[in-house]
Amino acid sequence: MSGSVSGEVAVVIPALNEADRISATVTAALGLPAVALVVVVDDGSKDATATAARRAGAVVTRHARNRGKGAALETGAEAVRLLDQREQREPARHLLFLDADLGGTAALAGPLIEPVVAGAADMTIAVFTTTVKLGGHGLVVGLSGAGIRRATGWRPAQPLNGQRCLTRAAFEAARPLARGWGVETALSIDLLRKGLRVTEVEVELAHRATGTGMRAQLHRAHQLTDVARALAARL
Repeated sequence: MSGSVSGEVAVVIPALNEADRISATVTAALGLPAVALVVVVDDGSKDATATAARRAGAVVTRHARNRGKGAALETGAEAVRLLDQREQREPARHLLFLDADLGGTAALAGPLIEPVVAGAADMTIAVFTTTVKLGGHGLVVGLSGAGIRRATGWRPAQPLNGQRCLTRAAFEAARPLARGWGVETALSIDLLRKGLRVTEVEVELAHRATGTGMRAQLHRAHQLTDVARALAARL
């Protein structure tokens, strides 16, 4: 990564019951050229997610109960801010949000970082070039995309993609983050409305397919509710 400085980007990974994949994700993220810090927020897991993440080299903070993705990202970003303050780091580290189930493909997240480090974008959003089975997920994607377009005039290719890199200033401009799974939709709308530069970047990342079982359907219902709530507050 040309022009990058080691350690100028911190990775924040919200995780819920991801003990089987979090170690590979953390290891891959720590290998990114501009990254020297990975913070995993264990959002009320019932398994060994926190232990696995810590052993892989992450700084781990934990919610006693599940508080949702938006809250986990806020917690992770605050942990980075406190570490920056302790180290008297100026300027503050940029933030790279990654999902816990990326596994080894997290090593391919570098293109998300480059425009932010270069000062060409305030936030980048991943567009996965590797497709996975959506299993009905398209309804939520459609709602989010249409809502973002209505609010801003722009429709992202993958509006719910959680792989994003943003400056600390952009993160602060978006606070408080929207609740739960509405966080990505709200981030796009809030930053675009404030005139910040948002860019999509193709990456070869891949995560676990959502599936079509009862648990997956319940997950999508929660997503739909959170996205609708985020849009209702902004339209």
